[in-house]
Amino acid sequence: MPLATLVGDAWEDYGLVDSGCGRKLERYGRYRFIRPEPQAMWQPALPQAEWDKADGEFVPASDEDGGGRWYYHRPVPAEGWPLGWREARFTASCTPFRHLGFFPDMAPVWDWLREQVAGKTDPAFLNLFGYTGVGSQALAAAGAAVTHVDASKKSVAQARENAALAGIAERPIRWIVDDAGKFAAREVRRGRRYDAILLDPPKFGRGPNGERWQIEEGLAPLLADCRHLLDADSRALFLTVYAVRMSALAIGELLAQLFADLPGKVECGELAVREEARGLLLPTAIFARWSRHD
Repeated sequence: MPLATLVGDAWEDYGLVDSGCGRKLERYGRYRFIRPEPQAMWQPALPQAEWDKADGEFVPASDEDGGGRWYYHRPVPAEGWPLGWREARFTASCTPFRHLGFFPDMAPVWDWLREQVAGKTDPAFLNLFGYTGVGSQALAAAGAAVTHVDASKKSVAQARENAALAGIAERPIRWIVDDAGKFAAREVRRGRRYDAILLDPPKFGRGPNGERWQIEEGLAPLLADCRHLLDADSRALFLTVYAVRMSALAIGELLAQLFADLPGKVECGELAVREEARGLLLPTAIFARWSRHD
């Protein structure tokens, strides 16, 4: 299976300014931040004076538990600040998990999914592990009836607030706090179907009732249920996997096996963001996707 690269370019409210020496410099609206990036093994393109203009930096803990904290060089609104991507609107903020409340490298994924459902009347879209809902907004703006699922009550509340900020609170979006695996299994039993599905699972997590999620254990059965939620008239499924010792080829072959009876094709590869300073591609995640072509 050949490997593909899906590249995200800068937009008005976000850009990967520079990267190197295990860090990346990004702009989020009017603010700039430095975050750790182990894959940036090269030297930065810009002088240190440009990096010194950052408003804050996330410094990881010395152990491997994923901890760390933000250090601010200039005032940054604790309540966050508004950003946009196409029709979507959302609030960015410096979270304790080193990101800023959304994942900008997903922008080409949102565009790709919109292309897949284009022309279909009232497409049904399922966003599992939907987080703060930018992907849900992107598909709702394209005319989809959206089911947004996340185990975090706080994240779903933020997703609803973001939708209100975008002026689409009245669009057909179901906001559901639930364990993704349990929800998908129930949807299969109910005989539901979708035209497109997005899965952006974490490496490890807990459901609202303490359900344990471990990607190596849960991914295959969850994908099997997702296959039952799609049919020959469905359009697409997109899976992203971050920060795990797993190959794009492995998840690609898993998807190919599960979707062998459907028309269309399976692809796998890497997500990457294009650096503004020199056009270098910074890999961020692996992916596998299925799409049906008329």
